[in-house]
Amino acid sequence: MTDLSWTLWREAVITGIAPVTPRVKRFVLAAGFDHFRPGQHVDVRLTAEDGYQAQRSYSIASAPDGSGTIELMIEGLDGGEVSGFFLDVAEVGDRIELRGPIGGSFAWGPEDGGPLLLVGGGSGVVPLLAMLRHRARVAPDIPCRLIYSVRTRAEAIALPELEARAGDEPGFGLHLLTTREGVGRRIDGAVVAAALADLGTPARCFVCGSNPFVGAASALLLAAGLAPATIRTERFGG
Repeated sequence: MTDLSWTLWREAVITGIAPVTPRVKRFVLAAGFDHFRPGQHVDVRLTAEDGYQAQRSYSIASAPDGSGTIELMIEGLDGGEVSGFFLDVAEVGDRIELRGPIGGSFAWGPEDGGPLLLVGGGSGVVPLLAMLRHRARVAPDIPCRLIYSVRTRAEAIALPELEARAGDEPGFGLHLLTTREGVGRRIDGAVVAAALADLGTPARCFVCGSNPFVGAASALLLAAGLAPATIRTERFGG
């Protein structure tokens, strides 16, 4: 029988809030479900007193641990109804509606094997962070590389954690690109080649970010000779 529980809206409670970058906050939610695959997301719905509703999807940043809680990294967007509530209004103890976990092809577990290549732009690193955390917990021997492109180091989500993992975890490497500071480098064929030289041929590639970033990164992976069937993408924005 197909499990349709993810389609049901449920109440979640905010149990923790912390700043991550100048535009991103971390929210821990008692979500009411224990099992999900890294890479999946949830839908969040807010309802005003007059009945008006606003809804948005957010990737889960945490790895599944059976605790019934999930972590979201929410970026403030100009004019964003849902993100504006979370960044400017939400407090610990607030109750919201969510449904999920949602997503099939853009998800990874150790049963999918490796090596694993992750490519993220801006807040697109969030579902990849869930994969990295899960790998470290249950399959640290699977080789993995992350190419992460951001405007500045200050805007890089979970950068201290990523750099610590790159220093401490055998088999994981970080290729950080900053587009608006330092040399101002964007993802290119040389960056992809360097990651693949370290990693070998990946069994799975996950690319997440804005539409332009995902298009450019996917084209570079194909140009490097990776099989289209190994590449999974998730796009933000119109």
